Amino acid sequence: MSEPLLRVAGLTRTFRGLKAVDGVDLAVEPGTVHGLIGPNGAGKTTFFNLVSGVLVPDAGTVALDGAPLDGLSTYRRTARGLARTFQNIRMFTDASALENVMTGMHSRLASGLPAILGRLPGFRREEREAAAEAQALLGLVGLGGAAARRAGDLPYGDQRRLEIARALAARPKLLLLDEPAAGMNPAETASLVPLLRRLVAERRLTLLLVEHDMKFVMSLCDRITVMNFGRRIADGTPREIREHPAVIEAYLGHGRQAGEAA
Repeated sequence: MSEPLLRVAGLTRTFRGLKAVDGVDLAVEPGTVHGLIGPNGAGKTTFFNLVSGVLVPDAGTVALDGAPLDGLSTYRRTARGLARTFQNIRMFTDASALENVMTGMHSRLASGLPAILGRLPGFRREEREAAAEAQALLGLVGLGGAAARRAGDLPYGDQRRLEIARALAARPKLLLLDEPAAGMNPAETASLVPLLRRLVAERRLTLLLVEHDMKFVMSLCDRITVMNFGRRIADGTPREIREHPAVIEAYLGHGRQAGEAA
């Protein structure tokens, strides 16, 4: 097997004496879709915040492509190749869809403040190239015709896709998706599976996602890690997780399998 793209070791974070994340280890292989599941309060979003740099861990290490990310800001982690979306959609609602995607490129554009304020030739060229790339990303997620539309006027499912396009604008190696199907209707959720698979195949992308829709997770993920009370309780293929006694006990209740949960 290849070296993991993301390696997390002993990650720990305590809030007021409660360990929200308790010594969690995780390895995500390149070119895969890795799911992180668990009951509400299991520590999944806190884990995402620690990996992406939103929170600082009490202990543990995070490495991307063999390079440590410990102590780096979210901006620096993005520049290293880690991007994320959030459980609650974050966008500039009054800006166009195209402008929202272009904001995702801030970590890798070369023009400095003087060039931007003076609209110097170098900045104008970079701006044209950024707009063309943003348009291509909108097309990739199925929003090619919505470039000029106000982001806040887009249907909810399209806003989710727009957020993914904006994250892709940073050209990440690893994309963290925090509940990408949340709030979507069944048709929108079903259409998200082939989109994410295509991103992995065509852009050599690796995905780590938190999601509560178990049918979505089971149909999309190559591997799944399960958390409960801040700890990792299981890790394996969707079939292994579906039949894992600890998962059935702690996450779904007796007599059911993971794939049976909506």
